[in-house]
Amino acid sequence: MIHSTAIIHETAKIADGVTIGPYSIIGKNVHIGEGTNVGPHVVIGDYTEIGKNNRFFQFSSIGEENQDKKYAGEPTKTIIGDGNVFRECCTVHRGTTQDKSETRIGNNGWFMAYTHIAHDCILGDNIIMSNNATLAGHVGVGDHVILSGFAKVHQFCKIGAHAFIGMDCAISKDIPPFILVAENAPYGLNSEGLKRRGFSAEAISDLKKAYRAIYRKSLKIDEAIEEISKLEDKSVNDMISFLKNASRGILR
Repeated sequence: MIHSTAIIHETAKIADGVTIGPYSIIGKNVHIGEGTNVGPHVVIGDYTEIGKNNRFFQFSSIGEENQDKKYAGEPTKTIIGDGNVFRECCTVHRGTTQDKSETRIGNNGWFMAYTHIAHDCILGDNIIMSNNATLAGHVGVGDHVILSGFAKVHQFCKIGAHAFIGMDCAISKDIPPFILVAENAPYGLNSEGLKRRGFSAEAISDLKKAYRAIYRKSLKIDEAIEEISKLEDKSVNDMISFLKNASRGILR
C-alpha cells in the first residue's frame, strides 16, 4: 500500500508488496524490492537501490547527498541488501566519485536510532549498530560486527568480521576480526560472540593464541603473523589476511 500523501518520482521502481507511509519521499531512479516497508516521513534519496524485506522507520534519511565538500552532485549510489532494519532518524549517505561511487550495506543489518553511515562505507551482513553509533566516510565493516551505543569510527578505518566495539569507543585504527574493544583499547577475544555463532572450542582456542601473539608478546606485526601462521584452525587465516592488508595500522 502506498499512502496518498507520499511523493514518488516518476522514475522510481517500486516492487509488488512494498508499503510506503504518509509523507514519505522517494527520489529519482530509486529501486525498492518486494516486501519492503517504508514508514511515515522517510526520505529515500536519488539513485538508491534497496533489496527485499527491509524496514525503514520514521524520519530516516537514506541515500541522501553526502557531506563531502568535494561532492558536486554526481549520480553516485546507495545500495542496500535484504532484510535490514533502519530505526528512527537513521542517516545513510551515498558515495563519491573519489572512491567507488557507492555506499553499500549488506543483508540483515540492524541499525538503531540516530545511527549514521557516511559516504563510501562498505558494510557486510548481520551488522548491529546501536543508538548513535557513527561511521565516517570510506569505512569498511565486516560481517557480524557489533558497534555499541555512541561508538564512532574515523574515516578509512576497517573493522574485521565478528569484532565487538564497546560503548562510546573512538576508533582511529583498524580493528582485526574477532577482537573485543572497550575504552578505546583491545580487551580480548570476542569469545562469547563466537560461541553464539557456532565457532568450535578448537577455533576459539587458536584465535585466543593469535590474540596473545598480537597483543601480549610485544611482537612486530610481521613476527606475529609468522607465529599465527603455525596455528591450525582456518579461522586464523582471516586474521592473517586482515593484518597483511591493514592500511591504517591496527589498534594495539
